[in-house]
Amino acid sequence: MSENSAAATARISAALGPMEQGSVVSEVAERLLAYFTSGDIAAGTRLPAERTLAASLGVGRSAVREALAALEILGIVIVRPGSGTYLRDGVSELLPRTLSWGLMLGAPRTRELVELRSGLEVQAAQLAAERIDDAALGRMRDNLQAMEDSLEDLAAFVEADAAFHREIAVSSGNQVLRELLQSIRSLLRIWVDRALTDEGHAAAALKEHREIFTALEARNPAAVTATMHSHMQTATRRLLAGFDAAQ
Repeated sequence: MSENSAAATARISAALGPMEQGSVVSEVAERLLAYFTSGDIAAGTRLPAERTLAASLGVGRSAVREALAALEILGIVIVRPGSGTYLRDGVSELLPRTLSWGLMLGAPRTRELVELRSGLEVQAAQLAAERIDDAALGRMRDNLQAMEDSLEDLAAFVEADAAFHREIAVSSGNQVLRELLQSIRSLLRIWVDRALTDEGHAAAALKEHREIFTALEARNPAAVTATMHSHMQTATRRLLAGFDAAQ
């Protein structure tokens, strides 16, 4: 059982301590991983917020965000939208050796991941068109409403957007496809966060998601394929524009 959330946050923050100036993302991840695998905190413990971890370590929030995304890929932490980030059970001592591929993606690999994500999202939508149930459609309707309500809060918009796509992946009924998409989304998380830079982009994305939803609600595979393909084309352009601007 996890300890009291406030107490855990304070203890984790105090235990980590500030890092030397100039630390890179991999060093942040290594510091977090060393503490998470030390046995000092219980599985299921809710971790401090990104801003709290960043302040404790003396680094920027982007470094913490990228490090946590890599640790999520490795199964060390789990992100529960609207709730927080939690330490998983069964953390392995061998996992630190696999950090490098997920932490420092170069431009060619990032572009390849974006390309792969696009194809997998379309495939997931095609399967979901045949398998989605009314309960999932109801949750997606709520996601759309959350997106509409968050047009001026882009961070919240991105979370609702991600939840919409997760419902499609779950509704595909293909666990491998679902996990592949989750892994790719986690690796690209920092760039997805930066892809929507103004309300105009968000409004356009909302329109695209509504079109996908309408096609799914009609259980029309051809329309679902077309609308998701169109959305992924524009989403890819937005994501790569944010990536290129940061290079």
